[in-house]
Amino acid sequence: MEIKGTAAVVTGAASGLGEATARALAERGAKVAIFDRDADRGKKVASDVGGIFCEVDVTSDEKVAAAFAKAREAHGQERILVNCAGVATAAKTVGRDKETKAAKRYPLQQFELTIAINLVGTFRCIANAAFGMVDLEPLTDGERGVIINTASVAAEDGQIGQAAYSASKGGVLAMTLPIARDLMSDGIRVNTILPGVFKTPMVAMMPENVQDALGAQVPFPKRLGQPEEYARLACFLIENSYMNAAAVRLDGGIRMAPR
Repeated sequence: MEIKGTAAVVTGAASGLGEATARALAERGAKVAIFDRDADRGKKVASDVGGIFCEVDVTSDEKVAAAFAKAREAHGQERILVNCAGVATAAKTVGRDKETKAAKRYPLQQFELTIAINLVGTFRCIANAAFGMVDLEPLTDGERGVIINTASVAAEDGQIGQAAYSASKGGVLAMTLPIARDLMSDGIRVNTILPGVFKTPMVAMMPENVQDALGAQVPFPKRLGQPEEYARLACFLIENSYMNAAAVRLDGGIRMAPR
């Protein structure tokens, strides 16, 4: 799909992978809508890329629908959706109190929220975007739209404490093929990226020696991934019309150890 002049929505675009992708799409001439909860940062990114900011909570049907309506009023129906909104959580299935060593139950509300944001929130945005895309005029090869999702290498090799995170990202990975099949007759492609250890804002807050240790675990190149590398892959998946129902690890060859 040609990116230049095309309307695009990027969720979680106020920082990290989403911000890098929004900037890369804008550099290629897309009309970009920034979806995020962080209004201050989101407005700044939107201003930088000449786009529009839409404040949104992906766990809310009403807020997601309103954000898509605002984006379409400004740019027209999007043909590109990149889902980057998500949270990283950690808790063992059964934990231990550090002082008393007594067993602690898993915080189930945390598990449910992780699923609600990472998995259900991703599907909610897919469903909203696809509903609008199906009535667009087809382009080359009958293509109407393309959707890029963000899972994680934790979908395949989750670490200790990542039950909720891995389940949510594993769900994103697992639904890639059936959604691509659901939408194939309407000319909408669906692909998923599985990032490894990237220098996102959360990782950037860690001490430099911790970041270096994380990067050293990567087979090659021995460093953290850069958000711009995710963005370049997202743009490739958008532009190459033969990429459909694909799940691509972007991880420098890492396979995560138990901890």
